[in-house]
Amino acid sequence: MDWGLKRRMADIVRQPGGRAVMLAVDHGYFLGPTERLENPARAVRPLVQHCDSLMLTRGVLRACVNPNSRVPVVLRVSGGPSIIGEDLSDEQITVGIKDALRLGASALAMSVFVGARHERQTVVNLGRLVDEAEEYGVPVLAVTAVGKDMARDARYLSLACRMAAEQGARIVKTYYCEGFERVVESCPVPVIIAGGKKTGEREALELTANALAAGAVGVDMGRNIWQSDHPVAMIRAVRSIVHDKGTAAEAYSLYGQLARQEGRGGAGGPQGGPRQKGGRPQQKGGRPQGQQGRPQQKGGRPQGQQGRPQQKGGRPQGQPRPQGRGQQSQPRPQGQGGGPQKDQGQGGGPQKDQGQGGQGDQAVQSGSGPQQAPAADQEGSDARAADASRDSGQGQGAEENRAEGNGANSADSADKPQN
Repeated sequence: MDWGLKRRMADIVRQPGGRAVMLAVDHGYFLGPTERLENPARAVRPLVQHCDSLMLTRGVLRACVNPNSRVPVVLRVSGGPSIIGEDLSDEQITVGIKDALRLGASALAMSVFVGARHERQTVVNLGRLVDEAEEYGVPVLAVTAVGKDMARDARYLSLACRMAAEQGARIVKTYYCEGFERVVESCPVPVIIAGGKKTGEREALELTANALAAGAVGVDMGRNIWQSDHPVAMIRAVRSIVHDKGTAAEAYSLYGQLARQEGRGGAGGPQGGPRQKGGRPQQKGGRPQGQQGRPQQKGGRPQGQQGRPQQKGGRPQGQPRPQGRGQQSQPRPQGQGGGPQKDQGQGGGPQKDQGQGGQGDQAVQSGSGPQQAPAADQEGSDARAADASRDSGQGQGAEENRAEGNGANSADSADKPQN
């Protein structure tokens, strides 16, 4: 085997383990826009970093795959009939070797239809493709396609795989069946299994584990990955079986763990991430987006609700200017900034008054300052201080109760849904 051929084979069947995780996204060549593969770029983008190689057509490769991803390409080079045609087995070679080389393909893939109407045509085309590809050191992967009326048993699949290998295919892709060990033993080249139609995640992982235990070197899986509700979690679970030799149960547990992480806001799938019942996107903590609990401020109150309602100048409506505890028995001299100034940061009065009475006093004082206040205002302040001193056992307690009541109302109002 030439160095270039060995190098390309190693791109697909990874060493030293000799295992392969191939992601199949070539379905559109005869099915058209398959469910969840309507936008190939969006489906492939989050998955490409988790596969060993990518099986697809040249059109999707050029239009939808970032060349900087450096993922090895298994290029589909056969086609012709569609799902609505009369006979899917009437395939021909549709891509030349030169274009495959321009695209940097690591391998070429085509289907053979053993037992179908166009069996001879497809087998002969396989031989001719091998002749051309071997000249340039490019391996060929043969896909043992199965028609509607063909039984997928060990006898038939052994026949199809052996015929493909006899024509020079370096790798054969086929279906898993009961007695799969006989299929692998009778095929002289590596065998990988097709994922087939979408099944449950647990069933697909069990299929992978059983096939590898029977001798397959890997999987070429498509719909069971990108049609999953959690495609990234699913391909990583498959990979844990193929490369880490985990069990199906371990892989399914990993899938569940990764899916829950996606549900809490981790990496989403290609369609924008998992959704919970009712179609609402999940987010961290389980609350609907935009309602992440009450926003907190210093002291524990919700932002925007800083205790008692404010009026112009900062004092609560209908309430006299609050006096600090230290101010009720003896007013401070004018040159020391006013009574409520002492409360800020010193604990002289209830902390709930901060941002209300204290801020209001600062607003009044800004400008000329307390020294420029009229004498009548000073006398009124002395009188109010004297009244407050007489009511210190009652007025102070009432004032504190009112402040506490307003703070509680603010917290209650934050519990109500925000519109």
